[in-house]
Amino acid sequence: MASQLIYGKRPVAEAERGRREVRRVWRAPETSAEELERLCGSADHQGVVAEVDPYPYADPRSLLKRDDALILVLDQVQDPRNLGAVCRSAEVAGAAGLVIPERRSAEVTAAACKASAGAVEHLAIARVRNVADWLAEAKGSGFWIWGADVGAKDAPWRVDLTGPTVLVLGGEGNGIRPRVTAACDGLLGLPQRGEIDSLNVSAAATALLFEAVRQRD
Repeated sequence: MASQLIYGKRPVAEAERGRREVRRVWRAPETSAEELERLCGSADHQGVVAEVDPYPYADPRSLLKRDDALILVLDQVQDPRNLGAVCRSAEVAGAAGLVIPERRSAEVTAAACKASAGAVEHLAIARVRNVADWLAEAKGSGFWIWGADVGAKDAPWRVDLTGPTVLVLGGEGNGIRPRVTAACDGLLGLPQRGEIDSLNVSAAATALLFEAVRQRD
């Protein structure tokens, strides 16, 4: 079975107590910084690189079985660092999992692992062939689907995020695709007071996730 190299102190430490086998670890000073960079292809290795099993993606249907689950969907987010940052927030917020499409989407790469500070080792991440179809299945399982849209009239604190909920955020630049938007029960947006037209997807996801946490507490 093919392996994957990950790097960084926190990602490697979380992998060592996570779900996949750590096959080998290289650490400084036993291994030079130059060799570590050559191994992982990044100067951000922080003196440690590990060979691990391939990432164990979750069964997307299994995410729908938790009572009152909070699930995040990223519709074609393509920057692995954005994916990783969202995963970090989702794991800290206690989300049941995260769903990404199989095509035109960042995957759980070493860069995503690093950006997540190892959160991907503990968060259930599932890949689906068709996001809109999966949302329809979630709706049939009793979930309420909220899509994030900068022009939406409803702020997240004005809607109920306490039951089984799916939050959908779109990719960099284009937002949620029309068919995915049509699969949502409603749209919500964060009020804007500044000159910049939108938040980074990871910042928006964090705000929405912790509003849901606030309501649930």
